[in-house]
Amino acid sequence: MKRKLLIGLGIAIGCGASQAQIILEDTVWTSVIVTDKPQTTDKKVIKAMYEANGKHFQDPRAPRFLFMDRKGKVALGIGGYVKGTVSVDMDGISDNLDFVTADIPAPKQPDMRNQFLMDASTSRLFLKLVGANRAIGNFTAYVETDFRSKNGHQYDLRLRQAYIRLGNLLFGRARSTFADGAAGPPTIDFEGPSGSVSKKNTMIQYKQQIDKNWSFAASIESPSESYTVKKEQSEAIKQRMPDIPAYLQYQWDEGKSHIRLSGLFRALSYRNLVTAENKYAIGWAAQLSGMVAFTPRITFYYQAAYGKGYADYLNDLGGSGYDLIPDGDGGKLTAPYALGIVGGLQYNICKNFFVSASYSQCRLYDQASLDGSAYKYGDYVVANAFYSPFSNCQVGVEFLYGNRHNHDHTSGNAHRLNAMIQYNF
Repeated sequence: MKRKLLIGLGIAIGCGASQAQIILEDTVWTSVIVTDKPQTTDKKVIKAMYEANGKHFQDPRAPRFLFMDRKGKVALGIGGYVKGTVSVDMDGISDNLDFVTADIPAPKQPDMRNQFLMDASTSRLFLKLVGANRAIGNFTAYVETDFRSKNGHQYDLRLRQAYIRLGNLLFGRARSTFADGAAGPPTIDFEGPSGSVSKKNTMIQYKQQIDKNWSFAASIESPSESYTVKKEQSEAIKQRMPDIPAYLQYQWDEGKSHIRLSGLFRALSYRNLVTAENKYAIGWAAQLSGMVAFTPRITFYYQAAYGKGYADYLNDLGGSGYDLIPDGDGGKLTAPYALGIVGGLQYNICKNFFVSASYSQCRLYDQASLDGSAYKYGDYVVANAFYSPFSNCQVGVEFLYGNRHNHDHTSGNAHRLNAMIQYNF
């Protein structure tokens, strides 16, 4: 059933300002404020504001407040959410605000068995401007922030995304073309599954909707890398080539289901100090991902990625020095292979209550040149429930289990309970 949307027009400062009204109909629009009296209201512009395809579960949804220009051709949305979490680790911890299985001590440490955490730093703010132009078609400008500083323990404003989309071209910082946000299962945990491809880069992207089912995208993206090197044998240097990801996607059921095949190419630069030469190692990866709404109640999420030299794109391995690792004692670096898999099910009990469960594994290969404490693989298991007691508010509870296994066969595990309250605006 369609809901009617009331748009107040002609809001002015001062006494005696009159208000006109326009009634529009759609299935997803929410509260809207209009600041100037438009001659026409372009429904395509407003629908672009509320487009939800491709969003991750944790991404902000449609803005609650909307401002339009005089001609009704440009709209500015202001939104975000306030999110507070409480976490308790039992019988082993993940030494992080987020449940990162790579940060589980292995072997177990007797002084790191329990911890209590509270966090509000993943609360978000965003501005989104959409419009239409005869020359370039639709355009979007988007800025999104949260309050998570680099070390995760201070409430500093952080830029998450900032981009301009002009027709089929995107310029700026956004989710990597290699990452499939909509294929991520729902979690309270901010980090998410250990084997999930989760990365934001600065990029130039071309995206084309071929028809209602098929789409593709390709981009050049600013590389970020993390190496393990042997002292006086090799070192990281400035990168000379961008990362190049692309995907082809087929969707159906009005975008509620899709399957995506993605690829990634990297040329990772380093300096061999033994031979006094600048070198590079080739990295690549392929991913099959998507979501399937089997019924209105049951949705299946999946991701499977494999390749080498792409560790920085995986949740558990990002920033851990596994994009390139030593290959012997001659100063050469090599790109190790890595695997990331995710599978999850969501069951909608009713309109405002659902439960889900997911499993993920991240695995690193070719660690022979590393010491025994090097990461080998990590498992991530999550079960949760989410309930919306009233409009724009959501509460949730979650149980997490994770383990980390090292190259020398030592291991550790952790259990965490999460609780959350979130209000969207």
